[in-house]
Amino acid sequence: MQEWSKEQWEEQKSANGKTAFYLYTPMCGTCQVASRLMDVTEQVVTNIPMGKANLNYMEQLAVEYEVESVPCLLISQDGEVVEKVYAFQSVPNLFEKLSKKY
Repeated sequence: MQEWSKEQWEEQKSANGKTAFYLYTPMCGTCQVASRLMDVTEQVVTNIPMGKANLNYMEQLAVEYEVESVPCLLISQDGEVVEKVYAFQSVPNLFEKLSKKY
């Protein structure tokens, strides 16, 4: 999964119908598991642009989107964040979240 800057996220979010932005921190054990789940999900869901970012370097983004913890998956639809996922659970769960109509 490609690393995105805040600017890249904003561009993707406004240019595409649905977009996913995965936020993590490198020392978070749960994030390491979630990263593997996201890598598999990205291989299955090829029609939605997905990026990731180390939240340690995006403090303003965390404040702006009221990110409560990591891992966090921001799902946007038509330029607006429609869901924040904190419990990744499984690839089928992520697939379902990303396939959901908003």
